[in-house]
Amino acid sequence: MTTALEVERRSIDRIPEAERHGHPRSLFTLWFAANMQITSAVTGALTVLVGLHPLWALIAIAVGNALGGVPMALHAAQGPRLGIPQMIQSRAQFGVYGAVLPLVLVVLMYLGYFASGNVLGGQALAEITGMPVDLSVLLYAALSAAIAILGYRLIHRFGWIASLLSVVVFVYLTFRLLAGHDVGAVLAGAELDFPAFLLALSLTASWQLTFGPYVADTSRYLPSSTSVRSTFWWTYGGTVLGSVWAMSFGALAYAVSGNAFKGREVAYVVGLGGEALVLPLLFAIALGKFTVNVLNIYGGYMTVATTLTAFTRRIALSPAARIGYIAFVGVAGGTIAVLGRGDFLSNFVLFLHFLLYFLTPWSAINLVDFYFLRKENYALEEIYDPDGRYGRWCAPALVAYFAGILVQIPFSHVEKLFTGFLVPALGGADIAWLLGLVVPGAIYWAAMRGRIRAEPVRG
Repeated sequence: MTTALEVERRSIDRIPEAERHGHPRSLFTLWFAANMQITSAVTGALTVLVGLHPLWALIAIAVGNALGGVPMALHAAQGPRLGIPQMIQSRAQFGVYGAVLPLVLVVLMYLGYFASGNVLGGQALAEITGMPVDLSVLLYAALSAAIAILGYRLIHRFGWIASLLSVVVFVYLTFRLLAGHDVGAVLAGAELDFPAFLLALSLTASWQLTFGPYVADTSRYLPSSTSVRSTFWWTYGGTVLGSVWAMSFGALAYAVSGNAFKGREVAYVVGLGGEALVLPLLFAIALGKFTVNVLNIYGGYMTVATTLTAFTRRIALSPAARIGYIAFVGVAGGTIAVLGRGDFLSNFVLFLHFLLYFLTPWSAINLVDFYFLRKENYALEEIYDPDGRYGRWCAPALVAYFAGILVQIPFSHVEKLFTGFLVPALGGADIAWLLGLVVPGAIYWAAMRGRIRAEPVRG
C-alpha cells in the first residue's frame, strides 16, 4: 500500500485493478476545495457587475452552476470505468492524431490558468513572507509542481485539508460580510433584467464547463466497480456547493461595497477579518488557490504527454519522463506568470475564456460517445495505437467538432476580443455554450451510431 508521500508511478497508462483504491467521497472535498477560492468569488462579482440585480445574481449563480456541473460531473464518472486520464480518452472519438487538436487547446488552457493561479497565490505568499513578488510567484509554482510529482494520493489528501480550511474561512468571512452590511436592503426591490440574467447564467455555467478536461484525472484510481451514480453525485455536490457559496459571497461583496471590492479583491477579503487576521487570511487565500493550481499542473503534464505520445506510440512514461513533463509545465507556467503579471496576463485570461468555445464541443462529443454510443465499451489498448480500432483520424468527429464551433460564433461574446452579431439582439447575453453542447453532440451521434454499433464488444 503506497502512502500520500510516495511518488506516483502511473501517468497516461491505465491504472490496473490491483492499484485501484479509495471512495468517491474524496471527490467531494477535492472539488469543493477547488471551487472555494478567491477566483470563484471574483466570478460571482461579475454577475452583479454586468448589471443584474443582486437577488437575481444569486439565482443565476445557483442555476448556472447546477446546469454546468452536470457535464462536468459526468466526465468524472468516466475515470473509474476506464482508469485512464480524461484527455487520452478523446482518441476514441477523434482518432489518435485527430485528438491532438483539442489536446493542444487544453494544454493552452492549463498553462494559462496555472500562470494566473501563480500570480494570485504568489502575491499572497509575498505579503506573508516579505519576499519579492516574482520570487514568490516562482516558489508558488515550484510548490505546486512538487505536489503534482507526488501525485494522486497527496492531491486528494490535500483537497480534504483545504476543504476543511475553506469551510472555516468562508463561514467566518460570510458572517462578517452579512453582519457588517444591510444585505436585506441590497436584495430588496428585485427586478429581472433577462438579458443580464442570461449573461450571468453563461458566466457561471462556463466556470463548471472548463473543468471538463480535469475531472477523470482525479477519479481514475477509484475501483472500476464504483458506480457512475456515486462518482457523479460526490463530484457534483462538491463542485456545485463550493462554487455557489464562493460566487454568492463575491456577488454580495460587490453588491454592498462596489469599487471597494472590484480590483482589490484580496485586500477586501483580508480587510473583512480585521488587522489581527491579515496573515491567517492571506495564508488561507494562498492555500485555497493552491488546490486548483496543483490540478492545473497535474492535468497539464498528462495532456502534454498525451499530445506528444500520439506520435511516439508510448503507453507509459518512466518516472524521470513523468517528472520532466511536470517540470516543463511548471517552468512554462511560472515564466508566463512572472512575465505577464500586468496587462498581458489579463488579456491572456480573456483568451482562455475564448477557448471555452472550443472546449465545449469536445465535451459534448466525448460524453455522447461514452454514455449513448459506446456505452463504456472501449478497447483501451488500442487507444494508444494509431493503427488500431480508433485509427489516426475520425472525420465525423472532426466535422461535428468544427460545426460546434461555427454554430457558436453568432452568439459568442468575449469582452475586448469578439462579439457575435446576434449578441446585441439578446441584450449582450452569451448562450453560445448551450449550442456548443447540443449541436456537436447531435451531429456526432447521428454520424457515428451505425459505425459504432458495428464495432466488436470488448472482451
